Amino acid sequence: MPRVNLSKLAERLHVKFIAGRLCLDFVNTVGGRAGGAVIRDKIGSYQDLLDWSRLAGITSDAAARAHAHLAELRPSDAVSVLDRAIRLREALYRILQSVRDRRLPAESDAEVLRAELAVARNHQRLTAYRGSFTWNFPPRPGSLDRILWPMALSAAELLTSGDLAALGQCAGPECGWLFLDTSRNHRRRWCDMQDCGNRAKVQRFRARTTPVPDMSPPL
Repeated sequence: MPRVNLSKLAERLHVKFIAGRLCLDFVNTVGGRAGGAVIRDKIGSYQDLLDWSRLAGITSDAAARAHAHLAELRPSDAVSVLDRAIRLREALYRILQSVRDRRLPAESDAEVLRAELAVARNHQRLTAYRGSFTWNFPPRPGSLDRILWPMALSAAELLTSGDLAALGQCAGPECGWLFLDTSRNHRRRWCDMQDCGNRAKVQRFRARTTPVPDMSPPL
């Protein structure tokens, strides 16, 4: 695998990191949602998942090359990890929707997150570094699912933090992206003003300037 050109990678996947948390950016790896259903999935293969993790900064160039090679040798395992990733993403989306609706999440969705979180925490190690301690993941050359661990931890951290009160969702009719609203007045409506926000402005302008047809009967 040649050295990754991150800008070209982001352009190919059509992904953005606008949510404020890793787990939310992962939930947003879709080309919009309608009624909660995914309109277009941007993660269609293990390589897509690996590329996204590279863009997110949780996988290095060297690790990405190693994982891509291992996925070629173990394609069924790679597909299994991809299935787990999508299952985690969709369960997390529904859990976060339940938070916004002020209701309890489905137990099946909570169990998906618990299972992935248990795997991630089982691999964590407390390591001393420069007079302090930090949690990290030691190298696991054979673990194709390593890229899921930081996302599960990010989700747990968000769900148990005060930041959850700032959870917002794009008002675009076919978007549904989630984000943390850190704006001064907490009135953020769009995932990105250059995308959904700009489209809404164009629609409002057209509505104001398009003449209303005369439906009165002829004299």
